[in-house]
Amino acid sequence: MSELRTNQDLDPAKLRKAFGVFPTGVVAVAAEVDGVLTGLAASSFSSVSLDPPLVSFSVANTSKTWPDLRRAKHLGVTILADHHGEVCRQLAGPVEHRFDDIALKASGDGAVTLDGGLARFDTTIYREVEAGDHLIVLLELHAVEHPESGSPLIFHRSGFGRLAV
Repeated sequence: MSELRTNQDLDPAKLRKAFGVFPTGVVAVAAEVDGVLTGLAASSFSSVSLDPPLVSFSVANTSKTWPDLRRAKHLGVTILADHHGEVCRQLAGPVEHRFDDIALKASGDGAVTLDGGLARFDTTIYREVEAGDHLIVLLELHAVEHPESGSPLIFHRSGFGRLAV
């Protein structure tokens, strides 16, 4: 094995490829903002704390959706199941069609979650942390619902897959 050299030219395309070898789950973050369904897909979701109950995801500073979504009183987070591949692509597509024909629920506070997810959370923004070309969003949980079965949608090497159990 060769020695890992420091002070390399860390080309963004090379980094993206290296980061892509780590499989992640995918979540939908959504809310009703000024009467409009608004949301995005994120593969950077993580549990953070049990006390207080916190989770996080990252969003690019260039996101056109986050400035609107962050104005919501509550945000819904849905951990996507392995059957949500097309839904995930749709959530990353044109804004005006992101929720076409998607079964969902909205809370009285505007948190929007997708039907059939592995877990659904009602959250509020706890803190936003600048981190290079992304923003790390910490969310405080207010409600959780999850069935006891199902498999997650996996994002790996820029594509979707399923767990082999």
